[in-house]
Amino acid sequence: MEAKQLKWAYLLVLSLVWGSSFILIKRGLVGLSAVQVGAFRIIFAALLLLIFGFKSLLKISAGQWKFVAMTSFFGTFVPAFLFAIAETEVDSSIVAIMNSLTPLNTLVLGAILFGIQFQKRQVWGVFIGLIGCLLLVLSGAVAHPGQNYYYVGLVVIATICYAVNVNLIKRYLPDLNSVSITTGNFAVLLIPALIILGSTDISQKLSLEETQHSIFFVMILGVVGTGIANILFFKLIQISSPVFATSVTYLIPIVAFFWGLLDNEMLTPIQFFGAFIILIGVYLSAKK
Repeated sequence: MEAKQLKWAYLLVLSLVWGSSFILIKRGLVGLSAVQVGAFRIIFAALLLLIFGFKSLLKISAGQWKFVAMTSFFGTFVPAFLFAIAETEVDSSIVAIMNSLTPLNTLVLGAILFGIQFQKRQVWGVFIGLIGCLLLVLSGAVAHPGQNYYYVGLVVIATICYAVNVNLIKRYLPDLNSVSITTGNFAVLLIPALIILGSTDISQKLSLEETQHSIFFVMILGVVGTGIANILFFKLIQISSPVFATSVTYLIPIVAFFWGLLDNEMLTPIQFFGAFIILIGVYLSAKK
């Protein structure tokens, strides 16, 4: 398959996998704390990758390890916990829509920190996306007073981390294969995640049935939605552009929305409008 066709195939698969991740986080939170969900997610992904990709670590040079460590922090470690914490207060479908800010932040940070050129149309896309974001959040806070929409700020921080991550990979790790990057990321994160998990009350909860069910959902999240998906994502970054790669967030909210419907999550008409405006902004920012 040619690179042009392959990048669209990766984009579709990633949208399905990551669009399903938000409902898996929600299921994980039934029997686990947000910190436990984040730690388990990293641990399961790390175990899978180290079993099947350990030899790929040999391809990482001494000079590249610092960038691998940086991408592990921005691309996995921080977002894994922030998304879980956010979903303790906000519906999973809302979190998925806010995740669409990633391409906007990728453009802004790419221009500011990495010298990537942009067009006037893309700047308008950023402003339009921010307007949609404000509309979504403010209307949601009114329509769902029982939810704490301040937690949406954690999602925004996570998208900024993702934006830093993709620009780092494109700039400093363009020749390192995706399996090496992903395995290196989780090799760095495994010990910290184990320490964090061990500091919680997980040993007291393991015998509970709801905890066991939650661990199962997080295992799927970690293995498929984090480990395998990251390999595909890093490969997508390398065969396309950072903004195209993060455009997977066009489709993620659609997948997450249908999962949310099955779980009795509903958006108001104004929230739908806000989400639509966000996607228009993302489209304009990604268009060359």
